[in-house]
Amino acid sequence: MKKTYAVEGMSCASCAMTVEKTLQSLTGVTAANVNLATEQATVAYEAGEVGEADLIGAVAKAGYRLRSTAVEQTYQIKGMSCASCAMAVERSVAGLDGVEEAAVNLARESLYVRYDATLQSTSTIQQAVAKAGYEAFLEEAGQQVDRAAEQEEQAKKLWQRFIWSAVFALPLVYLAMVPMLPWGDVLLPAIFHEAPVSALIQLILVLPIVYLGRSFYQKGVKTLLKGHPNMDSLIAIGTGAALIQGIVMTGLLWSDRVEVNHGGHAELYLESVAVILTLITLGKYLETVSKSRTSAAIQHLMALTPPTARVIRNGQEREVALDLVMVGEQLVVRPGEKIPVDGELLEGQSTVDESMLTGESLPVSKAVGDAVFGGSINKNGAFHMRATKVGKDTALAQIIRLVEEAQGSKAPIAKLADQVAAVFVPVVMLLALSAGIFWLIAGESWAFSLSIMIAVLIIACPCALGLATPTAIMVGTGKGAEHGILIKSGEVLERAQKLDTIIVDKTGTLTEGKPRVTDRVGYHGKSEDIILQVAASLEHYSEHPLGEAIRFSAQEKGLALSPVADFQSLSGKGLVGTVDGQDVLLGNLALMTAYEVDLGQAEEDGRLLSQNGKTPVFLAMEKQVVGVLGIADRVKKTSPQAMKELQDMGLEVVMLTGDTKETAEAIAAQAGIQEVISQVLPEDKAAVVKEWQETGRRVAMVGDGINDAPALAQADVGIAIGSGTDVAIESADIVLVRSDLLDVARTIQFSQATMRVIKQNLFWAFAYNVIGIPIAMGALHLFGGPLLNPMLAGAAMSLSSVSVLANALRLKHSRLSRYGELNNR
Repeated sequence: MKKTYAVEGMSCASCAMTVEKTLQSLTGVTAANVNLATEQATVAYEAGEVGEADLIGAVAKAGYRLRSTAVEQTYQIKGMSCASCAMAVERSVAGLDGVEEAAVNLARESLYVRYDATLQSTSTIQQAVAKAGYEAFLEEAGQQVDRAAEQEEQAKKLWQRFIWSAVFALPLVYLAMVPMLPWGDVLLPAIFHEAPVSALIQLILVLPIVYLGRSFYQKGVKTLLKGHPNMDSLIAIGTGAALIQGIVMTGLLWSDRVEVNHGGHAELYLESVAVILTLITLGKYLETVSKSRTSAAIQHLMALTPPTARVIRNGQEREVALDLVMVGEQLVVRPGEKIPVDGELLEGQSTVDESMLTGESLPVSKAVGDAVFGGSINKNGAFHMRATKVGKDTALAQIIRLVEEAQGSKAPIAKLADQVAAVFVPVVMLLALSAGIFWLIAGESWAFSLSIMIAVLIIACPCALGLATPTAIMVGTGKGAEHGILIKSGEVLERAQKLDTIIVDKTGTLTEGKPRVTDRVGYHGKSEDIILQVAASLEHYSEHPLGEAIRFSAQEKGLALSPVADFQSLSGKGLVGTVDGQDVLLGNLALMTAYEVDLGQAEEDGRLLSQNGKTPVFLAMEKQVVGVLGIADRVKKTSPQAMKELQDMGLEVVMLTGDTKETAEAIAAQAGIQEVISQVLPEDKAAVVKEWQETGRRVAMVGDGINDAPALAQADVGIAIGSGTDVAIESADIVLVRSDLLDVARTIQFSQATMRVIKQNLFWAFAYNVIGIPIAMGALHLFGGPLLNPMLAGAAMSLSSVSVLANALRLKHSRLSRYGELNNR
């Protein structure tokens, strides 16, 4: 495989050579060339040995950014009616040069495409879909509201079509069936006893129904001629054959060229045509209504933002459209109003309902400086806020994007259904023809054989196969979003239900992530304030959470910071620098050992701090320990309960931290964790995850920091705490908006419940067709049993799709039990 990437961050020929050598050093890369002028890298590699993520990751470690020329787009597809339609669109687009991935979601009626922008474009993608017989429209983020309105309008039209079809079908069925009853002559006027008259009236009644259902014939014939027949093709052929037979028979009756039977009436199937089209229309209506309900969660999210906002411009309050609000503008929010965009409070205070983001029902108190989020509801206080994020950058918009992407994705379990759907309709047509020929050879009439063929064509339902997986994923990910759990794809859902090991980062994940200085011990005549002042001066240049605790403590005491020279940050150890002309070391035991510092009493004091769950930070000046600081980060209130729930579910929980063994074990004991891996450098966290995977474990990593990102990416399932960094969230497969570890257990519950529904749907979809088609072919009749009436076949086909959707919708009404099980009400 050969691909071209954009390279960001290069400034000279040396940079280009560094990127080039980095790429060439990777196993599986056969050639790499970097052009500084165009800022592009052309890489030839074996896809089986190295992936795009490996290339991007290696270049990132070298200090640059590799950006693929691949474009990801989502299209709305119109005209699909079954899984065969979806597979036709998917194959048509996937066959284009430069298309890396193409996936159709029948439930969302969407197409996700990832392709090389240098080889394909939006227009060529749309042309490929058009050649397959469908229409593709590029979809922007958040268009599901428009689609919901379309589905509502479509459902309304289908209901009207069903009513009108039923108006004509009922008298037709009465006219066709009553003569077969023992007292039929009494119930039917004498004029209808004449076979030609009865046939003509039936034909007149069925034609409006055929006209109302003309879309079945239009789409069915179109896709048949293009070489990829679908469900509409089966309906068109089956009912079309019966309609043509009825027209021919009516003509023959009026010309006296055919004999009649069963009570003086001809063998017509016009009532079957009428009932089949009417029932399938009803099924389509129910299916459309159910589809709209599967995306109700995201529609609810999208309806949260208000259409306008009150902005202060030129000292005056103005109401403007939401899309006109700009970053930095001051807004006014009154009690009971929805907050329009993300921002921070400038004046006032209030409580805000953030349940739409977090799933937490209790309002959150907000004061000056606190962050607020668009779509949340201001409860009881007016305030002024400054807009920090607007439009697609708001937290709500990003949640909607993640949920949309998840709902449009596929789970690996769907592959079998896709393979079957690809050949389903042609095989059914072949089976129908074979069954008809068999019964003709067996001595049955051509009318009998036609009835068999119609029943086979009508009962077969590729829709159920196509809807089995995506509907469950849509409802499951939507339900998760309502609880503040953002699951990025169907594949993640499938992997999550197989987990057996949970590795949890300590700081900010298991703990609150806001450490505080609790102890200060000085040696050699150094006061506590001097120790704190020197340490804070050095930490001024650090972004580590422990450094923040030291700076905060010095600020509380009003200590002035000293200038620092020759500052160095040693990953996993601590800081080095010169303060007031003296060489200073600030860090853990490993740093003191590396610089051969004699700890003396400080070593014992540090051990005591560690045993109490506190992190010791040693301060040395001129290679002499002058103090030790004890820093503690409290375990979150819900962490012990969360760990117990995970363990009660049969999962092994492991705490991973860079802290000393004593501190780590003390924190683990508070949280109820038995397995602890301590003193791990940030860059080694991914290696630890990999080691567990190599033992055959399916591992989830839960973390929140930049140093957790590689481990999150390495894990089978990466779970990021929502309050964590953007890098961690981007690297993760699942985001917990509430930053509550209880949601880890809930996530696994959601995945297990969703996969259970998917398996049920696939089983019944396959079982329906495996059982129904042979019965329609006359398998029971061979042994003296009944034949399947084509009308019953039509009803069964419609109900099969609706049953799959209804089963998926059960997830919406699920409730969380205390330990490890998502139950349906």
